[in-house]
Amino acid sequence: MHWPMAFQRGKELMPRWEDGGICYSATDSLGRPWRVCIARHKPVINQVECHPYLSQADLLSHCRSVAVCVTAYSPLGSGDRPWASPDEPSLLEDPRLGAIAKRYQKTPAHVVLRWHIQRGVVCIPKSVTASRIQQNLQVFDFSLSEDDMKLIESFDRNERFIVPTVERDGKRVWRDAEHPHFPFHDPY
Repeated sequence: MHWPMAFQRGKELMPRWEDGGICYSATDSLGRPWRVCIARHKPVINQVECHPYLSQADLLSHCRSVAVCVTAYSPLGSGDRPWASPDEPSLLEDPRLGAIAKRYQKTPAHVVLRWHIQRGVVCIPKSVTASRIQQNLQVFDFSLSEDDMKLIESFDRNERFIVPTVERDGKRVWRDAEHPHFPFHDPY
């Protein structure tokens, strides 16, 4: 399934639960639809936005408890997203991350990718340049200390970057937040 929603397979355009409720899979994404799905086909991967500003600790814990691998979409915070506003924080320019990177003689991107790997999260960083792709692989020659892992975890702001926004009344708001199946009102 893919965001913003997915319906369960079947002949009906909008399948329903026994109680008459619509059977969709994004909202309550790890609740009832997930459990029903496991009865036939157990999910093995949950791909979500994940980076130090959105660590997804509760989701990661839950996925581990049901043997589901988490894949980090935009693991570096997607600083080049087209809808970013100039006042939004840039993960890779965070001075705390820069200080950690300096200690390891690595880039902030290396540190973030290594943080994901040590948490057991699969990373899929986007790059179109061969040199950057090669750099993204240079994360296996060092390990972050437990203290640095905890420090990076403390950067969490529960801040999503990969939700398109629009401007309403002079404020940036999530584009689809009013949709009844918008998945990001759930705790994870």
